[in-house]
Amino acid sequence: MRIAFTSKDGIHINQHFGWCENFYIYEIDGEGYSLVEEKDSSIKKEEEVEKLLYKLDCIEGCDIVYTSQIGPKAANMVQAANIYPLRAKSEEDKIEDALNSLQKMINTNAPLWLKRILLKG
Repeated sequence: MRIAFTSKDGIHINQHFGWCENFYIYEIDGEGYSLVEEKDSSIKKEEEVEKLLYKLDCIEGCDIVYTSQIGPKAANMVQAANIYPLRAKSEEDKIEDALNSLQKMINTNAPLWLKRILLKG
């Protein structure tokens, strides 16, 4: 399973999806996780839909996008692309903590949304 995190520093989940300049993409399973790519997403687009389509292209192949904020239009587009959007509780939330939490869910009683992602992979 691949997860894209929106982050300014690669440590915290502290970027808005539409304004994110870097996605940190991790692979995770029941055994562990690892950073597989730092994706530059800094190209500026004038039109909102163009901008969101560009962001979606940047996270193509991901199953989840974990972000500090995401607007309703962007969330709908993300879901239409079969990517599950998750929001951090605050911009202080750490990527590592989110990964550990997801890994624990994978290894115990995963919620239905996560089971669907695991089954499609």
